[in-house]
Amino acid sequence: MGRILITGASGFVGTNLSTSLTRRGHELWSLDRAPATAVPQPSAPAFARHFTWERLDEIPWHELDAVVHLAGKAHDTQNSSDPQSYFTINAGLTERITQRLLATEFAQPVRFLLFSSVKAVADSVEGVLTEATEPAPLTPYGQSKLAAEKIVLAAAHPRRLASYILRPCMIHGPGNKGNLNLLYNLARKGIPWPLGAFDNRRSFVSIGNVGAVVEALLSGSPAPGIYQLADDEAISTNELIALIAQTLGRQPRIMKLPARGVRLIARLGDRVGLPLNSERLQKLTESYVVANLKIKQTLGWQAMPISTRDGLRQTLASFALPAAGARPPVTQPPEA
Repeated sequence: MGRILITGASGFVGTNLSTSLTRRGHELWSLDRAPATAVPQPSAPAFARHFTWERLDEIPWHELDAVVHLAGKAHDTQNSSDPQSYFTINAGLTERITQRLLATEFAQPVRFLLFSSVKAVADSVEGVLTEATEPAPLTPYGQSKLAAEKIVLAAAHPRRLASYILRPCMIHGPGNKGNLNLLYNLARKGIPWPLGAFDNRRSFVSIGNVGAVVEALLSGSPAPGIYQLADDEAISTNELIALIAQTLGRQPRIMKLPARGVRLIARLGDRVGLPLNSERLQKLTESYVVANLKIKQTLGWQAMPISTRDGLRQTLASFALPAAGARPPVTQPPEA
């Protein structure tokens, strides 16, 4: 088992990954903005050592077997962030890490897992997104993620750095917020889903599958490269609403309001700050299907360990927990 540094360790993905990797026997170090005393439970017990970005020079890099780089600036759906801040954080932090790894002598190459995003390739998808798609991101978020990828690819070194660039689609799991939580709360309150007229297919990836892929990349001998992360099945938002209703023990309530009228309301939301704006409408109704064949072939898997619907059920069940911060145990996939 290895010694792994996780950046952005106190975030949603970092907290869940730390739990999974600790169960597998890895020794974990955290690199985060907050000092050790500020890292929230339940993530704190998983880490043997804590570092902040101001203490990079204190990290004994030569003792590491792997780095999982999660730290970054997430996409601001309100579009209120300075565009340059995405590059300062997403590309800048990546460069700081890779420079230190390249300056370190290792007995064997350290594994570097960069968490990028499918949005580093495309903001919208016609058909199915694959690793062969030529990247053409349109937003500062996607462009900064692509810039970080290029830094890692340029830093790949046969004796120091074995690089894996992971492009997940929407990751969900216990502790997840965002649109999935919004949909759940709408259904819980008995509010009908008004966008049933929009027909789409979307890919998701459960945190359990993300953890299984990371463990396989750290433990086996897979070829370095760029890999998309997605569950096996893409589903429609209407199917997701039905699954949420099933979780709540209710019948789904789906309305098919005229699509044109909904778009007019969303444009109004752009101006006056309504919960529904054009960007949120696009996220809730667009098709965005992501292929996962390459990562499965590399790992020798016929299917992802956790099915799309089982992973979503687990996440939805976590939303019902009454205690703040409480989480059900992450489903452990079988050994790869």
